[in-house]
Amino acid sequence: MEATKSKEALINFIKEEFLNESEEEQFNEDTALVSSRIMDSISTLQLVDYIEKEFDIEFNHHEVDQDNLDTVNKMWDFITSKKQ
Repeated sequence: MEATKSKEALINFIKEEFLNESEEEQFNEDTALVSSRIMDSISTLQLVDYIEKEFDIEFNHHEVDQDNLDTVNKMWDFITSKKQ
C-alpha cells in the first residue's frame, strides 16, 4: 500500500462526498468530522464501507467510533494498524 497515494484517496473521498465548499476550505488531516457533526451516522457508515473496500480491511462493530473515524489522521492510524 503506497501510503501517500492511499491517504490522498481517503482525503479526496471525504472532500467529494461529505464536505461543502466552506468546509473544504478549512479541511485538513486533523479536522474533526464526527465530533463536529460534519458527518452524521449515515455518512460515517458510508465512510466505513469505502475504507473497508478501498483498503481491504474489516471493521469490528466496536471499532466504528469517533476514536477511529473523527479525523483523517485517526482513520489513517487505524487503517495502518489493521494492515499490519
